Amino acid sequence: MKVVKALEILLPGPLTTVQDLGRYGFGCYGVPPSGAIDFFALRAANLIAGNAGGEACLEITLTGLKARILTDLTLAVTGGDLQPRLNGHPLSMWEGHSAKPGDILSFKGTKSGCRAYLSLGGGISLEPVLGSRSTNISSGFGGPEGRALRKGDVLYSESPHLHLGRAGVSLDKDRIPHYGQEWSLRVLPGPQHEDFPGTAMGLFMSSSYAVTQQSDRTGIRLSGPPLHRSTGLAESIISEGVVPGAIQVPGDGQPIIILVETITGGYRKIATMISADLPLLGQMKPGDRVKFVEVSREAALEALRISEEILRSIGDSG
Repeated sequence: MKVVKALEILLPGPLTTVQDLGRYGFGCYGVPPSGAIDFFALRAANLIAGNAGGEACLEITLTGLKARILTDLTLAVTGGDLQPRLNGHPLSMWEGHSAKPGDILSFKGTKSGCRAYLSLGGGISLEPVLGSRSTNISSGFGGPEGRALRKGDVLYSESPHLHLGRAGVSLDKDRIPHYGQEWSLRVLPGPQHEDFPGTAMGLFMSSSYAVTQQSDRTGIRLSGPPLHRSTGLAESIISEGVVPGAIQVPGDGQPIIILVETITGGYRKIATMISADLPLLGQMKPGDRVKFVEVSREAALEALRISEEILRSIGDSG
């Protein structure tokens, strides 16, 4: 296996980081999982490019990335439509493409969604930290020197020539996720849902909430009808471990959806998102509207089965 220069960053955009599926098992030390927020899109990009599903990719937020291709390789872009271009020409998403040295990959701007995922055939070669290449900016490790990408960074890939045959592999169009501005997220009751009266639970399930500007990789803050805990209960609880998709309610009653850079929380969790809908959180933008729908455990498992079957179909197409 040969590691070669694959990509030179010309413009990094507002936030472009190296992410994989994250690092797990270190929560007791205060280390969050990090990793791609839209892990479905990351896995799909990797499978299209012929990589293992959990290989490191670039998570590109909103717009701005511009990069020079440094070797013959296959690339795939999935997730939010940030209007990718190769040498100025539109690049179809959810499909493998051939690129050659000197080609310029760029992103014009957000058309739908919030984050795009760029996979290189052969992956991104970086030293793992605690078993993952994911960037944790607040802690300063993972990725290149624990930071977002900068102009002049050069990324390496392992034997990209072995993946050149993946050009043209794609996900069926009818299976590509749709990213709008109104979201319906499926949930199960949270661990402290009984601390909220029936009126609060009814309000939570029937109301539309707005995604606020106070949203990042730690969590999505929502704005809407406040959810009040039962009378006589303290505002907070003893801090405990939380998982991505937990929906906690602080003292002001405005829900917060936990994302991948948070490991503990001291507020009650009214609900928890089902696994199949977690990737959608990576595509929500400020101003989008959110509604919650309670489903059964059986429905949650069936949704996850369908999601995994879609990913398997990519692997079978190569």
